[in-house]
Amino acid sequence: MAPIPIHRDTETVRAEPRRVLAKPYLPGEEITPGGDLRAEALLRRVLAIPEDEVPALIAEILGQFADRHRRFEETLERHSALVVHHTRIGQNLSRARRLLIGAYFTHEYSVEGAALFNPSIVLAPDSREDGGGPQRFVMSVRAVGEGHISSIGFRTGSLDGSGKVVFDPPGKLLVSGEKAPPTWYGRRQFQAKLVELGTGNAVASAVLATLQERFTRSDLEASITRLEQSGLPPSIGHETIKTIRLLAASSYITSFPEDSALGERVLFPTGPHETQGMEDARFVRFTDDDGSVRFHATYTAFDGREIIPQMIETADFVTFAVSTLSGSAAQNKGMALFPRRVGGEYLMLSRKDRENLYLARSSDLRLWNDSVPLFRPSSPWELLQIGNCGSPLETDEGWLVLTHGVGPMRRYTLGALLLDRDDPTRVLGHLPVPLMAPSPAEREGYVPNVLYSCGSLIHGPWLIIPYGFSDTGIGIARVPLADLLAELRRPASKPPG
Repeated sequence: MAPIPIHRDTETVRAEPRRVLAKPYLPGEEITPGGDLRAEALLRRVLAIPEDEVPALIAEILGQFADRHRRFEETLERHSALVVHHTRIGQNLSRARRLLIGAYFTHEYSVEGAALFNPSIVLAPDSREDGGGPQRFVMSVRAVGEGHISSIGFRTGSLDGSGKVVFDPPGKLLVSGEKAPPTWYGRRQFQAKLVELGTGNAVASAVLATLQERFTRSDLEASITRLEQSGLPPSIGHETIKTIRLLAASSYITSFPEDSALGERVLFPTGPHETQGMEDARFVRFTDDDGSVRFHATYTAFDGREIIPQMIETADFVTFAVSTLSGSAAQNKGMALFPRRVGGEYLMLSRKDRENLYLARSSDLRLWNDSVPLFRPSSPWELLQIGNCGSPLETDEGWLVLTHGVGPMRRYTLGALLLDRDDPTRVLGHLPVPLMAPSPAEREGYVPNVLYSCGSLIHGPWLIIPYGFSDTGIGIARVPLADLLAELRRPASKPPG
């Protein structure tokens, strides 16, 4: 095949370690020589500082850190409240003392201190899908900081008529948002996930038996209390209740101050199954049958041992609802939602066996049991495994799916598939060679020889591909859409069989 022209922007997006969050800091649970927990011993030492010395100490701290954080004093007050319950005199503390306590139990966390990569891009909520005129966009990024913990950050900018990407300056004062329980849980999905977690036993069934199809966190706790009062089987009871509560805590709502810039908002891990990271969000602008638009993203939650697929839903990038996906097709990494229903159903790309692409169907977005094989690696550059690079893009010729293939030396490259619009199980075309591979300048980094994307968009005649390179930075490529589709329609590009 003739090479498809790839236009790489010369400017790249790099990590900015100066962008930090003020996070709670709780010393380890080890016992001090005096027999106290470290946090309790530290609190006593802070309380022993003479009152007349406290104002000068907190003034110095505010002078050094207040301009690095939004509402810094409120943050210190909140963090102080996390620990003052260890003392009976907490209600009698001066404000300066509370702020000082908060400072000892706070640390700065650089969310991009280690790496920034694996972006996905969507048109902004106030943009119209009307062709190639100037448009605003939102780009999600995977940010990695201390301890290799991944969070989801954002960059914003505009696309001009020629497909040129112009980024807004990144926000200076990061904010992580406030967490709250979800409005409701779905009993069917909740029960299916408990079975997947190995907790589909009589205790779990008894807890769920008294709940409606949609239930709240309060409903769940009331059911647990009733069962505990009647007596739990000691062998499995307590561990089952623990798992139920952990699963409930994995779904939540995060809200950000409306006066914060989108580029300042960080979805930082808060659920119990994502303590070690929220990885590779794939955002899609989803249009429902009634014409309403909302945004979804799938991502991988990682707790250091296991991975769980999660979904984000937002209408405005201010409030984000997070829920856990369940079902036999919602396994492993790399799920990507289609941007609309097809045949009345939600469709999702899946890689449930770690190696091949599948097409999954669902009627409710959260439970995914129905899936069929879609594509298996067939070329040398993708023989190790294949996965998607974000949600499918709808064109007149069919659904365009960017893929990543892993080949010799664990090199990641980008490819493409073309699926039938009405029957996406039909693969109409497959690039026999990579569309993009790491350039010599892109192959060196934290994880060498990797080129990866979590979502692209079509802008006029251009396919706009943001991509991470070697887990080190983010580049932008423009591909003539007509050239790519023409190559996918060629007879030689049709997959075997």
